[in-house]
Amino acid sequence: MMTSNQTSRRARAFGLLAAVAAAMVTTPAHATGRLFTYSYEPETMPKGAKEFEQWVTARIGRSRDTGKQNYVRWDIREEFELGVTDWYTAALYLNLKHETYRDDKSEADIAKFSFKGVSLENRFRILNPATNPVGLTFYFEPGFGGDEAELEQKIILGQRHGRWKWAVNLIYEHEWEHNYDEVVAHLGATAGIAYELGNGWFLGLELWNDHKLEEYSEWKNSVLYFGPVLSHQAGDWWMALTVMPQVWGRNYNGDPDGESALDLSSNERVQVRVLFGLDF
Repeated sequence: MMTSNQTSRRARAFGLLAAVAAAMVTTPAHATGRLFTYSYEPETMPKGAKEFEQWVTARIGRSRDTGKQNYVRWDIREEFELGVTDWYTAALYLNLKHETYRDDKSEADIAKFSFKGVSLENRFRILNPATNPVGLTFYFEPGFGGDEAELEQKIILGQRHGRWKWAVNLIYEHEWEHNYDEVVAHLGATAGIAYELGNGWFLGLELWNDHKLEEYSEWKNSVLYFGPVLSHQAGDWWMALTVMPQVWGRNYNGDPDGESALDLSSNERVQVRVLFGLDF
C-alpha cells in the first residue's frame, strides 16, 4: 500500500513531466544532430527547434550462471525535444523495455515487455563552445515509472578542433526502486571522440563507465564498455550507431556470474545503441 508521502511524490513528478508537453508549440527550426549515442555534446538546440528522436538499445548476453540463457534486453525510448531558448533544451521521453531469455529453472522461454514510465530531460548551456575554449552544459533529468523513480544529473564538456570533436559527461544518478523502499546510486562517466570523414559522416570511439552503489553503503558492481561509433548528418535528419562490448567488469557480491574480469550478472556482454533524429 502506498503511503501519503509516496502519493504526493508521484503527483509532483507527473506535474513536472507534463510541463514540457504544453511547451512544444513553437515555430519549427533546424536542430543539431548528435555524433555520439552515450555521450551528450555541450551544444543545445536553437530556440524554437523541435525534434523527434528514436532510441533503440540492445543489451546482449549474460552469464549462464545467472540462470538466463540467450539473454537479450531491448531499451526503447521515444523522445520529443524542444529548444526553449538558445541555451535551454527540454525533452520528454517515453521509456519501454523488452527482455527475452531461457530460464534454466523452469526451462521456459521468457519474454517480458514493460512500460518504464516517462522522463523529462533539461539541458542548460553555461559556456558556448563556439565562443569559449571548452563548452559546458548542465543536465538534469527526473524520471517516473509508477513504483520507481530516478534523478539523473550530468556535467557535459566538449569542443571541436577542426575535423575532430570530443565530449565528456560526468554522471550521477539517484534511483528509488521497489515502491520507493530501496535506494540505488550510480556514479559514472562517458567519453567520445569523432573525426569528420566528409559528406556528413563521422567515425570515432566511445566509452561508458558505471559504478552502482546500493543504499549509499555497499558497492554492487562496476563496468567499462568501449567501442566504435558511426554517425551521419543530412539536412533535417541524423543517425548514430555505437557498438560497445564490455571490456572490464566486477561484481562485489561474491562471484554470481562465474566471471573474473566481467560483470555478467547485472550487465551485458555487448551493448548496441542506435539513435535517429528528425526535425519537424
